[in-house]
Amino acid sequence: FPARPVMPGVIIIEALAQAAGILCFVTAGVIPDAETRFYFVGIDKARFRRPVVPGDQLVLTAQFERALKGIWKVSTAAFVGDQEVAHAEMMVAPEASR
Repeated sequence: FPARPVMPGVIIIEALAQAAGILCFVTAGVIPDAETRFYFVGIDKARFRRPVVPGDQLVLTAQFERALKGIWKVSTAAFVGDQEVAHAEMMVAPEASR
């Protein structure tokens, strides 16, 4: 959007997915290395509340909700100041043992 620059929603979702992945490592007590992986397997209820523009500071939150059949559900949100600008539920799965 040349006349009105905004942070693309897909980049916000990617940032939220990265936050969910970091939370999974911390929750599992795992130090990331070349042998340990968590896979992004799904997204639900993604919503964008308002545009993020140059100069905004995006703050991300991630909260573990539950694990079911090897899939971890993480609620994520992005804020500018105290205003929520986006949220999504992320599904993450640890790599199965070989």
